[in-house]
Amino acid sequence: MNAAESVDVLLQALPYIQRFHGRVMVIKFGGNAMTSPELFDRFAEDIVLMHSVGIRPVIVHGGGPQIGEWLRRLGKSSEFVDGQRVTDSETLEVVQMVLIGKVNSDIVSALNVHGPVAVGLSGQDAGLIEAEARHPDLGFVGDVTGINPTIIERLLAMDLIPVVSTVGSDSDGQAYNINADAVASAIAEALGADKLIFLTDVPGLLADVSDTDSLITEVSVAQVPGLVDDGTISGGMVPKIAGCVEAIDNGVAGVHLIDGRVPHVLLLELFTDRGVGTMVTP
Repeated sequence: MNAAESVDVLLQALPYIQRFHGRVMVIKFGGNAMTSPELFDRFAEDIVLMHSVGIRPVIVHGGGPQIGEWLRRLGKSSEFVDGQRVTDSETLEVVQMVLIGKVNSDIVSALNVHGPVAVGLSGQDAGLIEAEARHPDLGFVGDVTGINPTIIERLLAMDLIPVVSTVGSDSDGQAYNINADAVASAIAEALGADKLIFLTDVPGLLADVSDTDSLITEVSVAQVPGLVDDGTISGGMVPKIAGCVEAIDNGVAGVHLIDGRVPHVLLLELFTDRGVGTMVTP
């Protein structure tokens, strides 16, 4: 890229930088973007650049593959019920060790390579994520019952990037493993975020799941029921889109589904005219 092309790129990004300055964006980090070292580094660069131009990002992460790997190393098998990992007391210890001690620390370290900007949080810190047990058969798998955003708001006021691992607790201090998509939606709602962004392993919402060129770039909340009825939204995309709709109904301005396998996908979605994923709008 020559100098003139570089200037053109910056000029194209300028209106978006101005529009999003000071806005809170909650990014759910997961999938291949988390497990690929190259994509992991590109993600960190994107977040730091967003922060540098005045956007206030909040990162929420899970770590299912990493938890599964550590359970295998420890000789413990995983049992799933309706896609949820059954979490007994031993598994919960591994979940806490991996999410808080490993994954969260790795994300914070990757961001802080670029400067002292990131702070790691557990959902148990300052009562951030209030939870309750989902079902006795699942053990210590929880659902979000409330978000206390005070600690995040304080970190944002200090111009820092909060990085949240999805372990919450109930009023007795019992910890629970909670779905990261649900936590990201709940935190975005509690913060009144301008955007909620999910990094996924698909390009976005596809009109034809077998055709990656059939990307639906924008869908309104009013269109969602029809797309469910005709099968366009199906399988695992149903609860994800339902979470998007709920977030918008509770004050989030826009929700994006983008392909975390694409390098610098956050910047492509936010700072270019066309974007690269699906945006769910009111």
